[in-house]
Amino acid sequence: MGAVGLGCMPMSWGYSASQRLGERSLRTVHAALDAGVRLLDTADMYGPFTNERLIGRALEGRREDAFISTKCGLMVGDQHIVANGRAGYVRRACDASLRRLQTDVIDLYQLHRADPEVPVEETWGAMAELVSAGKVRALGLCAVGARVPRRSRAGLHDATIQQLERVQQVFPVSAVEAELSVWSPEALVSLLPWCTARGVGLLAAMPLGSGYLTGTLKPGQGFEPDDPRARHPRFTAEMMAANQPVVAGLRRVAQRHGATPAQVALAWVLRQGPHVVPVPGAKREEWAVENAGAAGLVLTDGDLAEIAALPPALGSWD
Repeated sequence: MGAVGLGCMPMSWGYSASQRLGERSLRTVHAALDAGVRLLDTADMYGPFTNERLIGRALEGRREDAFISTKCGLMVGDQHIVANGRAGYVRRACDASLRRLQTDVIDLYQLHRADPEVPVEETWGAMAELVSAGKVRALGLCAVGARVPRRSRAGLHDATIQQLERVQQVFPVSAVEAELSVWSPEALVSLLPWCTARGVGLLAAMPLGSGYLTGTLKPGQGFEPDDPRARHPRFTAEMMAANQPVVAGLRRVAQRHGATPAQVALAWVLRQGPHVVPVPGAKREEWAVENAGAAGLVLTDGDLAEIAALPPALGSWD
C-alpha cells in the first residue's frame, strides 16, 4: 500500500465546494502517484459518486500504480445519510463502484458503517462473496464516525473491536480505518494493539487533524459555510488558539529536520507501527507531494519524547 496514502475525499466532499476543481484533482492524484503514494482512499458516498469517477479517470493507463480502497454502506439523501447493509445493496454498490473506478477489481473494500437494522455478519458475508467472485481482493472496516455512543473515543474503539470480533468469524479483516493523529491518539489504547496482534492494517484517517496540524490554519480565520470545520468545536477561534502549543511543538521538531509540521505529524503516525498507513487528505499537488515526503523522515527517540510531552489537545472532538 506504500508508506503514506492519499485521502481523496476533500476533492469531492466536505471542506469547501468552491475549491473543488476536477483538473486540479487529477493532477493531485498523478503527483501523489509520482511521489510514491500507492493507496488511494475513496468511497461511493463522496460526491456522492463523483470521487470514484475522478479516481477512475486519474488511473487511466496507471491502474497498476495504485492500491484502491473504497467503501460501501452509506447512502446520501437530500437531508440525511443512512446506512444500508443489506446483501443485495452491497452487491449492487460494488458493481457500481467497479464501473466508476474503471477497474476489474477493488484492492480493499471497506464497510463504511454498519447498518443497525442488519446483522453485521450478514453484510460482511455479502462482502466476502465479492472476494470469492474476484471483484474484491480484501475487506476492511471503517471506524471513523461509527454510530455508537460517543462519550469518549475509547467507547468508539471498544464498539469497533466488538464489531471486528464478530465479522472476523465470517471472513478475515485485512484493515481498519480509524482516526489517529498527534492530537487524537486514542486508537493507540486498544484498537491498534488489537490490529497489531492479528496482523491487521490500520489506515490512519485525519492524521493531520483536518489540517490543523499543518500549522497553516490561523485562529479566527473562519471557514466557508459548507466546510464542516465551521461547526466543529475544536475549530472555534478560542480552541484553535488554545491548541497552538501542539503546532508549535511540531514546528520545533520540523525545524531540526528541515521538514514541515505536517511531515512531522505524519512521521509520528508512521512510527506507531509497521502496519500503520497514514491517509492524509489533499486537494493540491504540492500538499500531496509534501505529505508523501514524510515517508523519508525518521524521528528520533528524542523527537518522539518531545511530541509525547506536548499538552493534550483541548476542545471536544465529537
